[in-house]
This record gives sequence, structure tokens and C-alpha cells, in this order.
Amino acid sequence: MQVGPQAAGEAVTPRVLKRWPAWLVVAMVITCLAGWLFKYHCTPGGWTASRQYTTGCYSDAMPFWGGHGVDRAQVPYLQARLEYPVLTGAQIWLEGAITRALFGGAANAPAFLGVVTAVNALFAAAILWMLYRAGVDRTRLWLWAAAPPLVLYVGHNWDLGAALLAVAALLAMHREQRVLAAALTGLGTAAKLFPVLLLPLIALSALAAPGRGPRGRVGDAATCLLVAVGAWAVVNVPVMMLAPENWAEFYRYSQQRSGTAASMWEIVSVQGWWPTSTPDRNRDATLAFVAGAALIVGLGWRRHRARLWMLFTPVLAWFMLTNKVYSPQFDLWLYPMLVMTAPRLRPLAVFVVGDIAAYFAEFWWFAGQEHAWPSATPTHILIAAAVRAAAMLWLVADALRHAPPRWITDSAVAGPARAGALRPSAA
Repeated sequence: MQVGPQAAGEAVTPRVLKRWPAWLVVAMVITCLAGWLFKYHCTPGGWTASRQYTTGCYSDAMPFWGGHGVDRAQVPYLQARLEYPVLTGAQIWLEGAITRALFGGAANAPAFLGVVTAVNALFAAAILWMLYRAGVDRTRLWLWAAAPPLVLYVGHNWDLGAALLAVAALLAMHREQRVLAAALTGLGTAAKLFPVLLLPLIALSALAAPGRGPRGRVGDAATCLLVAVGAWAVVNVPVMMLAPENWAEFYRYSQQRSGTAASMWEIVSVQGWWPTSTPDRNRDATLAFVAGAALIVGLGWRRHRARLWMLFTPVLAWFMLTNKVYSPQFDLWLYPMLVMTAPRLRPLAVFVVGDIAAYFAEFWWFAGQEHAWPSATPTHILIAAAVRAAAMLWLVADALRHAPPRWITDSAVAGPARAGALRPSAA
């Protein structure tokens, strides 16, 4: 017989649980449908008069269909060049195959956009399910189910697969399953690079684990590193051996790319405050990130030593701020981590406002380059990016200064039916 908070909670949760998760699913469906309509609405008749920029309906799926051999069933890396990591390339190929199977001779770029959006919607739903199963409170579940970034990006690119793996890795760390978390981190890094930022925290958590001798802790850390590298290698090595030049395209492209309009380095350069070349940005971005990440881990060590994985969110935010490339959809990397781990929700709301403003400022700037309206200037991008950056720095500071959210620290009850899952988080 169960006693204590869980038993008390069971008296009131079954009736509620039958009702509100269904509404969460409905909210998720509506959000993802809105995201598809947001991207699809300007495809009939094609992208004319810069509509993909003026309305914000641009999606990478549209040019990828004909520009990277997806329409011709070309295998990424073996037959077509691709500037994405291997697991994302496999996802693109599979989505192309699904599009051709479903639509046959009528398959085209808008149909491919629909398939890409549907797959991303499934990833978003899987994240919601994992958060619910982990006992994340209702307010945060709603923040994901009705997330504005999902409307902007569910049909934009291929970032949700890596985000799903990163969320799964964080939840594995929450359950103290470090080896599983390392494997998921390796797979996530095979999809997008950002999940690799969790790996040092996994290793550090193994080294700092109580109840183990020095040799055991070092062995655990080494095992985690080997598992992560092994998971990454299983995906990458076959392609690396069969098509080394095309496999390396992503890494060459990342090194040679100068930046994007809303990145810190591009903004300060365009404003004339600190003009830099691409090699300078590669060096300066690396130094700034490493120094800042070390400071975040150092400052967060005392409060979060038992949960070092919590520092992944501020480290990721700092990485995005210091990176020379800040594509709009990168905000989808950070948003689910903030939903999970942000101690307070007010700065998250400011982040969403900055995200939306930066999205339209950047695309309206592209519209202005083609003499379309509405248009924006680099100053507009600066203002929007500054709002977003301020929110991110606020969130970093909160992560270091405040205790984790209640769903993480409440160890007295567990599971999706716990009473804590029904309490709203502190705003």
C-alpha cells in the first residue's frame, strides 16, 4: 500500500489525467497544423514577389526538393552533396522516399514540405510525451504543446530530430542513466552538432559521482565517452569510408561559412563596431565559447553538482550567442531545454518575443534586398537580436542563481500520475 504524497495525489489525479492530456494533444496538433499552414500558404503559384520573405513562409524543404537530388531519389553523400550531418541526411532521404511513395508522379516541393512537417510534428509530439512521462508540470507541458517556435519552425528545417535526442539524453541523466545519455548524445551529434555540448557534463557527472572510488569514477567517465563516440561512429563511419569528400562537406561548409545576419559577429561587423574576417570569427567564437562555458560550469558547480546536466541549457544558450552562425531555427534547439529546466518562466517569455522579432527582422531584411515590402534594416535585426540575447543572458543567470524547477527537485513522487505533474510551475 502506498503512502505519502503519491498516494494522496492518486485520489485526485486519475480524473484530471483523463481530461487534460487529451487537450495537450489537441493543442499540439493545432500548433503543428498552424506551423504547416504558415509555411504552405505561399506555395501555390510558387514563391513570387519575395513572398517567402515578406510573409515569413520560407522553408529549407522547398529548395531542397529539387536542389539536392531529393526529387530524383539520389542518396545523400553517395550521389548528392549535403551540408548536414549524416543522421539528418538520412532523415531527408527517408522523407523524400515517403513523399514519392505517397504522391507518385504528383510529388513536388510542397508535398515534400508536408512530409517534412509531419515528421517534425511527430518528433515534437514525442518530446511532449517524454516530458509528460517524466512528470513535468502542466504549465511547462502547455508551453511546449502551444509553443510559438513550433509554429515558426516545425516546417522550416530538420532540427527537431536532434532536439528530440537531446531531450531524451537530459531525461536519461535525470534518471542517472549516464551510459544511455551518452549514447543518445552521440546519436544527437550525428544529426546536429549541438548535443555534443552535453558530453563533457556527462563525463564530469561521472567523475563527481558519490559512492565510487577514483578508479571507478574515471572508468565510468571513460565508458560514457566511448559509448558516445561509438554511437556517433556507427552512423558516420560507413559514409565516411564510402564517400569521404561528401561526408566532410558539412564540416568544410561550417568552417568556411562567414556567418548569418542575426549572429553577434555579423551584427557587430555590419554596424562597424568590430569588423572581422571568417578565420577571425572561427577563432574568436571558439575562444569566447570555451571561456564562457568554463565559467558557467565553474559557477554552476556548487548549486548543480548533483545535476550537472542542468548546465547544458545555459551552456547551449552561450554557444548560440557566441557562434558565428545563428540561423533562426536554432531557437528550436534551446526552447525545449528552457521549458524543461528554466527556473523561472518570465525570461522564457521574453526569449519567445525576441525569437519572433528576430525571425521576421531577418526575413524582411532579405525582402528588402529584393526591393520588396515589408522590409527591415540591419538596425532592426540588431534590436530584435538584442532582445533575444538579453533574454538568453537572463536565462543563463537564472540557471546559475536559482534552484531547478520543482518537477526536477521533487523526488518524493514520480511518474506521470504524480501530484507535482498537475501543479503549475513558478513564473
